[in-house]
Amino acid sequence: MFMKNWEEDDASGTCPVEEDAAMARSVAEALGLKFYARNFASEYWDGVFEYFLDELKRGRTPNPDVMCNREVKFKTFIEHARALGATHIATGHYARKDQVDGRFRLLKGVDGNKDQSYFLHQLDQAQLAPTLFPLGHMHKPEVRVLAKAQQLPSFAKKDSTGICFIGEKNFTPFLRRFLTPDPGQMVSVTGQTLGQHDGLPFYTLGQRGGLYLGGVKGGSGEPWFVIGKDHAANQLIVHQGEHPALFSMRLRASKVHWIAGETPILPLFCQAKTRYRQADQNCIVRPWSDGVEVEFQVSQRAITPGQFVVFYQGDECLGGATIEQSDSAFGGWQ
Repeated sequence: MFMKNWEEDDASGTCPVEEDAAMARSVAEALGLKFYARNFASEYWDGVFEYFLDELKRGRTPNPDVMCNREVKFKTFIEHARALGATHIATGHYARKDQVDGRFRLLKGVDGNKDQSYFLHQLDQAQLAPTLFPLGHMHKPEVRVLAKAQQLPSFAKKDSTGICFIGEKNFTPFLRRFLTPDPGQMVSVTGQTLGQHDGLPFYTLGQRGGLYLGGVKGGSGEPWFVIGKDHAANQLIVHQGEHPALFSMRLRASKVHWIAGETPILPLFCQAKTRYRQADQNCIVRPWSDGVEVEFQVSQRAITPGQFVVFYQGDECLGGATIEQSDSAFGGWQ
């Protein structure tokens, strides 16, 4: 089943929906399988894109891929598959699952470079039950070799990147179609005005590049980084080179989701990551009035409100939560 989840498509994207659909159809034909096309654009807009825009308007940095998995790929998709009489779905995610004591566990993919459990941490027991991850025990190069041996036309297809189902569009011009720019001052940690930003939603903590401050007089020549946002003053706080204000030992997160369906006994000693591809970080998870407070063993760089902190014990993904604040100098800690 091929999902079309975005109505617009243009030449600026590197993965046009028509090409993807044609590729999926050709693979189905090569395998002798029926091909079904479905349009989930309205579900994607309501369940994913509106959340994405709302978070950006608040000056936060959302992760639409996580919500797309929860609301579309493992919800609407499963509903349509069942309408066709299917008992299970199989996806190309690099993750695994097993069942222990009657409960399904989400596990990391064997290929650590491609593991996608971070993006799947919002799934629940009902979503995991009918799901198969046939690539979870394989490494990506093995998958390409197998696909080529089966003469599948997708064996050399470029890895997809970019926003979920929107693709590799130029991010800022794309967002300008939906968000009204609100320029303001770009300032140093001491309050010195250095330039003008295009609007706080267009920047994220830890961002390097796109600040156009390389020629500031008296600079050290090091890269500039975004280290904070002052929403009340509509100011973007930047610094040349790394700055202690980028680092945090603790965060607070809301909307906690546990894959097992029950909250584990807290405090919980486990590992966590605050962004995809980050190495697992030892931490302690404690109760907080609006969710959980996470204390790390070592300081973490650019903990970003709106992103997700995802919890692990070894290979098992336990769940995650939405980051609200950190104890960095500009992290909103109260």
